Amino acid sequence: MTHAAFPDLRLRRTRRTAWSRAMVRETSLSPANLIWPLFVCAGEGVEEPIASLPGVSRWSVDLIVERARDAIAAGIPCIALFPYTEADRRSADGAEALNPDNLMCRAVRAIKAAHGDAIGVLTDVALDPYTSHGQDGLVDDSGHVLNDETVEVLVGQALNQARAGADIIAPSDMMDGRIGAIRTALEGEGFGHVQIMSYAAKYASAFYGPFRDAVGSRGLLKGDKKGYQMDPANAEEALREVAQDLAEGADSVMVKPGLPYLDIVRAVRDSFAVPVFAYQVSGEYAMIEAAAAAGAGDRDALVLETLLAFRRAGASGVLTYHALHAARLLNG
Repeated sequence: MTHAAFPDLRLRRTRRTAWSRAMVRETSLSPANLIWPLFVCAGEGVEEPIASLPGVSRWSVDLIVERARDAIAAGIPCIALFPYTEADRRSADGAEALNPDNLMCRAVRAIKAAHGDAIGVLTDVALDPYTSHGQDGLVDDSGHVLNDETVEVLVGQALNQARAGADIIAPSDMMDGRIGAIRTALEGEGFGHVQIMSYAAKYASAFYGPFRDAVGSRGLLKGDKKGYQMDPANAEEALREVAQDLAEGADSVMVKPGLPYLDIVRAVRDSFAVPVFAYQVSGEYAMIEAAAAAGAGDRDALVLETLLAFRRAGASGVLTYHALHAARLLNG
């Protein structure tokens, strides 16, 4: 590139006024770039605030339908559902994941009955909300998470959710080969229209703590998840994971967590011509809320700046607990 030299070139010229800044802005952010994660709980008319996620609650199915209405009104195109499974419905094999009348399936059916295709519904495929040991899959006597046996259950879970009306199946388990197995099963049962958004690069992160409170798995986890979630030190491995999931039939991919892994978002965007999403996880949300509460920053500015950073890094969209608040800010 060739440029004039100062003073013929003054880079501040285009920053002088709001209209000029808007005219040359390189990155856009709109409600259409947001996915709103929501937590489902049992009961009717129930809202359960989550202490470690200020401003976030669990909602019973009837109120989840209302939250979907809020999302539609704000221009958010998709919501992501996660269930709070009571202890008496958890088991070593996560069998509740296959129950066609579990919380997830009831919520999907209710949202679709009320709103149809006015909003997309993304469902999490993994066993940790259903297992008594807190792992994302089946475990052997030594505590090792079994890959192939887990994939069989995940296929059943994905079909269960597709039958309920899920628009996007989002496997977050990080088992090898699960995308291909799920895609084959969906095609075989007439669900060829159902998308798969793969958690392709999900790291064994310290930022997930509040989420485990939200789904009721805090304190249940035996061991850790480093045997299947990715090492935070690795970047090239993320590209191999993405490539494998795309080859197996994923329609889009996700990087999780978000802000600490913007380099991975950019690398995926530059390497693959597919939609890439990032998950601004519970620990990231909690840090913004803590900073705002301490007077260390303005909440609105922090929310919008971090979301813009995801877009600048190349994310097609962001899963964020701030989605409704951000959408309302963007809508003015």
